[in-house]
Amino acid sequence: MAHKKGVGSSQNGRESASKRLGVKIFGGQFAKAGNIIIRQRGTVHNPGNNVGMGKDHTLYSLVDGTVNFRTRKGRSIVSVLPLETEEAQA
Repeated sequence: MAHKKGVGSSQNGRESASKRLGVKIFGGQFAKAGNIIIRQRGTVHNPGNNVGMGKDHTLYSLVDGTVNFRTRKGRSIVSVLPLETEEAQA
C-alpha cells in the first residue's frame, strides 16, 4: 500500500502568467492621447516626441496622432506625430 500521495498535478502549476508584452499600436496607426504604444522590459524602444514612459518602461501617447518608429544612433525611437488641426489648415 502506498504511503505517499499520488503527486500528479500537485507538483505542477509554477508557470507564471504571460505578461502580454510587445507593440500594441504599430507605425502609421492612429493613437489617442493616453493609449499604450508598447509594453516592454527595459528600454528596448525609447520615447521620442509626444511619447511618455511609465515606471515599468511602458511607452504611451501624450497627444492624438500617428505613431512613428525610427532609429537614431542604433536606438529605436517612438514618436507620435500630432494631427493637424482645422485651424492650422485654414
